[in-house]
Amino acid sequence: MPFTSFHFGPGAALKAVVPAHFSFMVFCYSQVVTDLETASYLFRGECPVHILRAWRSWFPASLTRLFGPTASIPWRLAFVSAFVGTYSHVFLDSIMHQDILPLSPVATTNPMLHNISLPLLHLLCLVLGLAGVLILPFRVIRNDRPGLK
Repeated sequence: MPFTSFHFGPGAALKAVVPAHFSFMVFCYSQVVTDLETASYLFRGECPVHILRAWRSWFPASLTRLFGPTASIPWRLAFVSAFVGTYSHVFLDSIMHQDILPLSPVATTNPMLHNISLPLLHLLCLVLGLAGVLILPFRVIRNDRPGLK
C-alpha cells in the first residue's frame, strides 16, 4: 500500500538522535515521492509497481516549489535526509514486497523478502516513531538552554 505512515517512524527516531543534522520534513517528502511512482503504476494497472529510481526522489527545485523559496534547509542536510528517506523506503519495502530488487543491478533477487513478519516490521517502525516523538522535544528543550549546547 503506497503512502504508508509506518515509513516515517525510523525518520522520527533519526531526527531525535541527530536533530541538527537531519531534516524530518525532507525525509518524509522523499518517502512520499518514492511512493508517487508506485501510485502511478497502480493507477494505470501496470506491473511491476515498485521500481527503484532514486534519482527522481530528490530534486532541489521541487523542494522550493513545495515549501517556497524561504525554506532554509542546507543542501547537504537535504541531500542526506532525502538519501536516507529514499533508501530506507526501499529497504522497508523490500522486506514486504516481492517485486522490489534492492540490490539491482548487482543481484536480481530480494534477499530481504519476509526476513521478518509484516506485523513485526510495522511494530518496529511504530516504536521507532514513538521514540522519536518522545525524545525529540527533550533534546530541543535541552539545546535551547544556555550553556547546554
